[in-house]
Amino acid sequence: MSSQTDNKAIIANCLEDATFSELPNQEHGKVRDSYSLSNGLRVMISSDRQSAFDQVLAAVPFKGQVLNQVAQFWFEQTADICPNHILNVPDPNVVIGKNLEMLPIEMVVRDYMTGSTETSIWPMYERGERTLYGHAFPEGLSKNQKLPGTIITPTTKAAQGEHDAPITADQILAQNVLTEAQWTEVSEKSLALFARGREIAAKNGLILVDTKYEFGLDEKGIITIADEIHTPDSSRFWIASSYAERLAQGKEPESLDKEFLRLWIAERCDPYKDPIPDIPAETIIEFSEKYIRLFEQVTGQTFIKPDLGVSVRDRIYANLAKALPNYF
Repeated sequence: MSSQTDNKAIIANCLEDATFSELPNQEHGKVRDSYSLSNGLRVMISSDRQSAFDQVLAAVPFKGQVLNQVAQFWFEQTADICPNHILNVPDPNVVIGKNLEMLPIEMVVRDYMTGSTETSIWPMYERGERTLYGHAFPEGLSKNQKLPGTIITPTTKAAQGEHDAPITADQILAQNVLTEAQWTEVSEKSLALFARGREIAAKNGLILVDTKYEFGLDEKGIITIADEIHTPDSSRFWIASSYAERLAQGKEPESLDKEFLRLWIAERCDPYKDPIPDIPAETIIEFSEKYIRLFEQVTGQTFIKPDLGVSVRDRIYANLAKALPNYF
């Protein structure tokens, strides 16, 4: 009974509303709320909202903290490869960073034939397509197997409520979405970031399967990575020790990412056409624990859960007021 009570208290303390009216120029994303300040700074608050299939599905305890702190870890581990936007982390859920001019492309890097969303390569391949994102694929590939080499499958960045769409390198250049120099640089940086992520993940018993990166230009025009990097929202991570056996048995790999929730939903409905069923509290808690396990396995650090006696929202407010006293 006490665990049920604890679960209710934990879920009740989720940060769903990350609106702070004291801050200007709010942009409300599916997971993050961001604020553009007048001095070239951007405040990004990671909520506990969980999105998949281009909609918000639930609130997952500690998720915003996991995302923010995992991203912080990876930004530190990759700073020698590409500059990032972070300037200050005043709260477990908050980043203050540079306000960038974002490039209109998401760089998706893949090492495996997998996925369940409309822009993933496995559903396309399963439908019979053999040229995906400008890459030619042979016959006979199966789900979750390793690709012959690492590939980039970029997508457009959709407006709020719209869907990201596949695009090829040739189309990006032909449509002047990026200059040739920009495309070359973000491609090289994306592959280098992925290689670093794969290496660190492997040391900790994980496979970095695929990920997405978002880049922008800083005030000097320097390409800078922003938003998040190698988080369980933006990446797939599989448990390395059981991968080969489960692949041979035709089972899904053990994952520490939001694919767990995607698959749970996809087993019960067509998420692009049908209403999403209510997700039980036990499933939400199990999902939360996967995120915490990923944090600990990737970083080697112990995840410090917030005090249930303190509202996450109130704590964020207090820390924002300290960091940005001119606004509060």
